[in-house]
Amino acid sequence: MSKLDFAYWDGVPEGPPEYLPADVYEMHIRLAQKLEELGWHSYFTIEHQNRPGANITSPSVYLCAIARETSKIRIGTMMWQLPFHHPLRLAQEVAMLDHLSKGRVEFGSGIGVHEHEFIRWGVDYYKRQAISEEAIKVIKMAWTQPEVTFDGEFFHFDEALPNPQPYQKPHPPIWAAVHSDEAMRWAGRNNYHVAQNLDTDDDVAAKFDIFRDEWKKSNHEGPMPRVFLQRTVHVAPTDEEAHETARKYIGAAKERRIGGGPLAATRVGWGSNIRGMGTDSNRPDDLKRGETMERSQTDYQFNIDNGLAIVGSPKTVIEKLQEGQEKIGYDLFCTNFIGRLSKDEFDKTLDLWGKEVIPAFQ
Repeated sequence: MSKLDFAYWDGVPEGPPEYLPADVYEMHIRLAQKLEELGWHSYFTIEHQNRPGANITSPSVYLCAIARETSKIRIGTMMWQLPFHHPLRLAQEVAMLDHLSKGRVEFGSGIGVHEHEFIRWGVDYYKRQAISEEAIKVIKMAWTQPEVTFDGEFFHFDEALPNPQPYQKPHPPIWAAVHSDEAMRWAGRNNYHVAQNLDTDDDVAAKFDIFRDEWKKSNHEGPMPRVFLQRTVHVAPTDEEAHETARKYIGAAKERRIGGGPLAATRVGWGSNIRGMGTDSNRPDDLKRGETMERSQTDYQFNIDNGLAIVGSPKTVIEKLQEGQEKIGYDLFCTNFIGRLSKDEFDKTLDLWGKEVIPAFQ
């Protein structure tokens, strides 16, 4: 059996109504400690701005707390939204986090997805790719050079003196959270690790092949970058038990919901398109992904048949992960557990995954 590392996806959603953010953070710090005990390789959260219920608006601050309460598990954000950050400040924050964690940071980078987040902060949504490409250049310079002089379209620095440089050398692993074919090629050309989470298994497999082909064409030295895939998961002692519980939550919406939720009641809403990506919502790849996401809301079997959810007994889940390794080629599988389980249900499925699934791939 091929070795496979496991990451944990934690969006840190709001807790019960009586919880303050302090209570929510504390609960998830304890979860990270449990994940470390059970053998997870890494713990990832995500940055969102201007979103009701988004508790991780400053990932570096939160991950510092995780770092100080753990000792082995690797920590990261998938992803830091580069257009929202001053690149030198972000480079220094992540370098400090790398020292405080003794070299356990995984740097997930991305350009951002939702137009409304940019509108509300006065950032040009349609320049997010260009801004991000400049930002990552500056960040890498700050991590590897004693001074940064840079004259770009969006950022200008004259002998900036970043400090500290990272604990890991030359720098923490850089991940590109990407979806389109061209973004896959960009990640391959730049020798970044690559992450995906929303497309079907067939589409993901094809896109990761594009990434690998571009990486090989670029004649990079060293090993092939890592491949990260996130999926919704649920494991129980038997297949029947697992599906019985999972059906209550996965694909269980009564109707497809586009452009809804608390944001729909705000003046800016989801932006200029209810799908949330402005005119980019109508690009073929984004249209197809949007259709996949919509159908996944109301069709349980669609999730199972297309690999969007992996559900079953430990034996079944292990077999499905092996099939995914062969078909897709991931070597870091990110578990996204059902968030609405009772505490007892969650603890049981987490323990089963840690004690029976993870050891099978070590």
